[in-house]
Amino acid sequence: MSVMPAFGRETRVNLLIGTGHFFSHFYLLCLPLMFLQWQKTFGVSFAQLGLAITLMSGATGLLQTPVGFLVDRYGARPFLVGGTLLMTLSMSAMSFATAYWQILILALFSGIGNSVIHPADYSILAGSINRHRMGRAFAFHTFNGNLGNVCAPPITAALVLFMGWRHTLLAFGLVGIPLVLTILWQSGILHEQARDVNVTRRPALSGGAFLLTAPMLLFFGFFLLSAMAGSGMQAWLITVLHEVLGMDLKAASTALTAYMAGATSGILFGGWIADRTERLLAFAVVATIAASALILLVALLPMTQAATIAVLFVGGVLLGASRTPRDLMVKDASPPGQIGKVFGFVSAGLPLGQALTPVPFGYLIDMGRPDLVLVLVAVILLASLMFMGSARASGRAEPVPVAAE
Repeated sequence: MSVMPAFGRETRVNLLIGTGHFFSHFYLLCLPLMFLQWQKTFGVSFAQLGLAITLMSGATGLLQTPVGFLVDRYGARPFLVGGTLLMTLSMSAMSFATAYWQILILALFSGIGNSVIHPADYSILAGSINRHRMGRAFAFHTFNGNLGNVCAPPITAALVLFMGWRHTLLAFGLVGIPLVLTILWQSGILHEQARDVNVTRRPALSGGAFLLTAPMLLFFGFFLLSAMAGSGMQAWLITVLHEVLGMDLKAASTALTAYMAGATSGILFGGWIADRTERLLAFAVVATIAASALILLVALLPMTQAATIAVLFVGGVLLGASRTPRDLMVKDASPPGQIGKVFGFVSAGLPLGQALTPVPFGYLIDMGRPDLVLVLVAVILLASLMFMGSARASGRAEPVPVAAE
């Protein structure tokens, strides 16, 4: 009799948190679909258009860590409500813009609101979900973010054609209002992870000092390298397959879609596995090595187009499956009640890594060596394992208490 209410409560938590994560990714990816309309409306350059994305994603990445400190001190729920509201209302307000500088300011505000999502979400999931179902909860959270990435371009393109960019942005922002109201209505089921107030083994570190310990820096490095490899694949896979393997653009695009679909579906598989094994590091290592081998196979061994697409799909599944064990290892290394700042810090490596690789990989292609791009992706993935393994070992050696702030 007690199982169903617990299951129902956790389902509601997952749906609320997952929906917010979906919108956070959706909003960022819908803006590029507005660029041509904004160029006609405001008469701005492509560089100025790109600044909107830079401000929105930059604010999100830079503010995640300081917001994480606030989440851990004052609780996740008020920041989740306020951040989501700011994120959604800023999107709607863009529909009333009369000058491009107003778009830029609102993009910045939306990014500030977006910055609460990772620290607040992980704090609530850690405090609201049973440990035996944490893997599936983390996987569902990540899956919803990826789903937002996938859904944003086609939905935005269709609505802009049907109702124009202003009404589209107004609708996108207003859709988030029911989510905010539902979070307020269901706030009683959203619990943050409790602090450990009985730490006596050794002097506590401050939160800032804890983030500079070896495990946290190594996890940051692992997130950074993983994002670098993923960004290289997404930005240049079509070009590499076309230039090196001679695939036509339609087949190369299908291969990228297969890789992305595999990575998204693999997240759910990884969450299912993570709830059934304590050997998170071993599973993540095996999955990453196998994925790297398949990427090298595509780079070095001539295959048919169908075989290339199939191999990339499986490689995507394996990489996606490694993400939830990664997140659970970060959670296990976090002192109780400090998960907001920890995830805010390590996940900041994702946007930084995504920004680092497109230019140097493009330089390789300009230098006539597109064949090296996938090789370098595989090397970066394998290098990331050294960071992950060292972080796991350092985090398990002796948990470091953190002073209350």
